[in-house]
Amino acid sequence: MVHATIYVGFTVPQLLRGASRIFPTHSALVVLRHSAFCYCTVNGTIKSKRKMDHLERTANNFRQEVISQAKVCGITNESETVKRLRLSIANKDFTFKAGQWVDFFIPGVSVVGGFSICSSPSLLEREGVLELAVKHTVHPPAYWVHTECTLDSEVALRVGGDFFFDPQPGDSPVKLVLIAGGVGINPLFSILLHIADLHGYQEGKGNGYKVGTVKLYYSAKNTSELLFKKNILGLMNTFPGKITCRFHVTQQSSQICKELQPHVTEGRISEKDLEKHVSKDTLWYICGPPPMIESISKLLSNIGVPRNCVFFEKWW
Repeated sequence: MVHATIYVGFTVPQLLRGASRIFPTHSALVVLRHSAFCYCTVNGTIKSKRKMDHLERTANNFRQEVISQAKVCGITNESETVKRLRLSIANKDFTFKAGQWVDFFIPGVSVVGGFSICSSPSLLEREGVLELAVKHTVHPPAYWVHTECTLDSEVALRVGGDFFFDPQPGDSPVKLVLIAGGVGINPLFSILLHIADLHGYQEGKGNGYKVGTVKLYYSAKNTSELLFKKNILGLMNTFPGKITCRFHVTQQSSQICKELQPHVTEGRISEKDLEKHVSKDTLWYICGPPPMIESISKLLSNIGVPRNCVFFEKWW
């Protein structure tokens, strides 16, 4: 069963102490097997009347109570519009589950960012770091990442989110279908890396984890906007048959490189693509813009997927 620890003893780093009044507190936590409750209303409509800020939008989500200082220890360009940050975490008790996000506090910036973690929990355990991939926008936290953030910049993080995959030793194996749109790949890449780690543990140590197969469908405008594609191809090669991926591009105008060609479909993810994966032991995770989530949710409803097997994370 999934469970989450709420840290007692709320701490605010010195650099943010004056802003502590803006931090909401949350005590409610709903727990489900493999993922906290966040299934989409497949037969309903996902609507957003106006654009809310991150704290408002996630006010009812689980949050840890501890805020940890972090230092930027790596910056790379994942694409022309996305920067990948590596952050060293000061608090040794800081933990997260694959698929969760962080509140991102920046000194001197009043708006709190919200970014999904794109690395695996085991990277944090091994090296004390986590990674975020942030798309360039005019939103103040993302704009800061692209225009002012440097190596050794200090920020603060707090983990939150009800969208995660966290199987326990002894759980029955499940199959996963991960469906990503654009930068919505971030939490699903974290889940994919976590599954790869569990497959590695299973093969090397036989520690009780029973891990099923995972299929990733990842859609973007073109191949240059497919984040982590080399990493994903590497995982497919390392775990053949256990981890597979199909990239979809909707506005490709240039030649697709030879390495990617066997794995790319031009066009949107279709009902035909998904129906082959329907089974009683399959869980479906979706992350992308709301229209994409609504469209995929309707497809899943059409092919008979129970809505309590569908989990989503909306990013605006």
